[in-house]
Amino acid sequence: MNIGKLQNTKKNNNRVELTFEKSKIYLEVITENIVRVLNPCWKEDYESIAIEKDKSVDTDFNFEFKSGKVCLTTSSLKLEIGDNFTFTFIDKNGIELLTTYSGERKLRQTLSEKSKKLLEAEGHDVADENKDYKVQVLFKRFGDEYFYGMGDKTGFLNKNGYKYENWNSDIPQLHHENMPALYKSIPYVMVKKRSGQPFGLFFDNTFHSYMDFSKESSDYYYYGADNGNLDFYFMIGDKLPDIVEEYSYLTGRAPMPQLWTLGYHQCRWGYESAEDIRRIAHKMRENKIPCESVQYDIDYMEGYRVFTWDEENYEPKGELIKELSKDGFKAVCIIDPGVKKDEGYFCYDEGVEKDFFAKDTDGEIYVNEVWPGDAVYPDFGRKEVRDWWGENHKRLANMGMQGIWNDMNEPASFRGPLPLDVQFHIGDRLTDHSEVHNVYGHFMSKATFEGMKKITGKRPLVITRACYAGTQKYSAVWTGDNQSVWSHLRMLIPQLCNLGMSGFTIAGTDIGGFGGDSNPELLSRWIEAAAFCTFFRNHCAKGQIMQEPWEFGNKTVDIYRKYVELHYRFLPYIYDLLRISQETGAPVMRPLVYSYENDPNTYELNDEFLVGDNILVAPVVEQGATKRMVYLPEGTWVDYWTKERISGGQYIIADAPLDVLPMYIREGSITPMYAPVQYVGEKKYDTLELLIAGDTAYGTHYQDNGEDYKYLDGEYNMYSFKYADGKLETTMEHEGYERYDDIKVVRI
Repeated sequence: MNIGKLQNTKKNNNRVELTFEKSKIYLEVITENIVRVLNPCWKEDYESIAIEKDKSVDTDFNFEFKSGKVCLTTSSLKLEIGDNFTFTFIDKNGIELLTTYSGERKLRQTLSEKSKKLLEAEGHDVADENKDYKVQVLFKRFGDEYFYGMGDKTGFLNKNGYKYENWNSDIPQLHHENMPALYKSIPYVMVKKRSGQPFGLFFDNTFHSYMDFSKESSDYYYYGADNGNLDFYFMIGDKLPDIVEEYSYLTGRAPMPQLWTLGYHQCRWGYESAEDIRRIAHKMRENKIPCESVQYDIDYMEGYRVFTWDEENYEPKGELIKELSKDGFKAVCIIDPGVKKDEGYFCYDEGVEKDFFAKDTDGEIYVNEVWPGDAVYPDFGRKEVRDWWGENHKRLANMGMQGIWNDMNEPASFRGPLPLDVQFHIGDRLTDHSEVHNVYGHFMSKATFEGMKKITGKRPLVITRACYAGTQKYSAVWTGDNQSVWSHLRMLIPQLCNLGMSGFTIAGTDIGGFGGDSNPELLSRWIEAAAFCTFFRNHCAKGQIMQEPWEFGNKTVDIYRKYVELHYRFLPYIYDLLRISQETGAPVMRPLVYSYENDPNTYELNDEFLVGDNILVAPVVEQGATKRMVYLPEGTWVDYWTKERISGGQYIIADAPLDVLPMYIREGSITPMYAPVQYVGEKKYDTLELLIAGDTAYGTHYQDNGEDYKYLDGEYNMYSFKYADGKLETTMEHEGYERYDDIKVVRI
């Protein structure tokens, strides 16, 4: 960055202003472990969308300007800055972690026109990305870095060698491992080096941006953006969980969900009538597969008009929902942002009257095509628009809807992408689509969450396809329109592990695949792999074969039931982990490197994961496999099915016939369980079972009503357990809720 010599500095509380010949740089000490670096090359007074409220705390730090160089030091890190904004972050042991690269980018050689024409003639994409970006910073590659995070970008757990774009994209085609962009933009990476402390980087810029992890050159990795500021947060810690805690401190943590929302959901784009929904619900109960909801995809609406109900095909408003609720089914429906352009339709008329829709540069309401045909787009960046949108959910809540699924909110469109100059707002500030695109889904989720919370008084279930960093405060996510192929089953694990470490602790994938045709083996292995997902839904597309388990025969039904019941057995443990996440941001589903980062064998394990610290899961993700290699880290692990005790620090060969998910319990742990039910609320959870591994074991458990916010007023229980000498000792760390009638020990 050629901004000249460093001329002078000015310190004001936790903020330092550096004046160079051609620009200013601001340093902000957020905590002793977090430093913000801002080059306001676009806007000096920009307010973050991901980070709400001031996160800085009083922090002692030393600041020195000497011999043309700045040195800022906290108890955890040192930052040195010189001319032309060259800088180095150093850990407390003096090891260099992050340094600007001193050379030039090694841009790919531009294709000749002849070569372009030849490639285009054969159907190849020859988009020329051979350019420097308006906002750009290169970092020296030391050669021992591993990169994690970035949400659910495709590819493997370690992002070394990949290049990604942050530009929310609706891509229905098969997602391959080097897909540059998907539905979410989370410009955050955790960097683990073999030497020195781990650190994190969050680039808070909503414009189209690019992150290259040494794909272009092994000498450097870089961040670039088409516009906006260079605005990033450097986070340091002793271990990877510290980085997750700091990042989630900045951008927020997923709120406690209602307990039922963690259960199993069934869906299909293609349940086209009340009778379809009713039939699926009855078959779930008939086959004794636990289920919380049969979700309503777009067909339930009248002409795809949001906040409406098709009474011709789905019977009078609320009647089907009320009928199925008697058998424990909760109603969850899809809502898209595209509002049908239709005079006389209340949502369109109100939005026009109140001037709530995005406009083109001529001041006319912008129109594109989505499911309802010609459609307009609410300007969700304005609070008054979000409030209006949230209030409209009363129409759904009054019918009995308890959960909202936001889709098509990249925003998607059928007549080409929205032009970058479509006019939107962020607060009162007029801007355009180039800035708003990546946060459009974020603002929609915020509107939905706040609206449903106000209307129901309960913890909202909001699910979103598109989002930005920080959306986890308002919504769960899933990985979008995946496909019924083995490569997408394999990709489930790194996608959900990286999502978890990127703040999204409530996340899942369409079980069985959304597009394409599943089969008995693939669906069986998928339900096994997904059994510990915090958003647990089977979903498939119209035009594909039906994907309910009974469509594949009794053997598939038996396997499917076994693993849905397993999920319900461990619901209290999953709920416990989400409570812990409130305090630390720790993911439920996590890669082994998260907990065993001193073990190099864990750095690139793509096909197994931990559920908290107590459970290791190693799904079969290869067609035809009935055995698989499993790495067990240090300690002793107990096979959940055979109860065999196995020493860690080694690879083993696990037997895995079609109905077996290899899973292992950490010796010394106590894991809470419930008896299986057909749905949460079928019967009172009056008995807690404790799965105890080992002769001496410890654990905790959290309990509340699983519905509302009374826990914030102390209406919860916190148990602490110790098992030794054949006896269980229970201590109440906090008591503010009705206790269990019984606590049973289950030895393994």
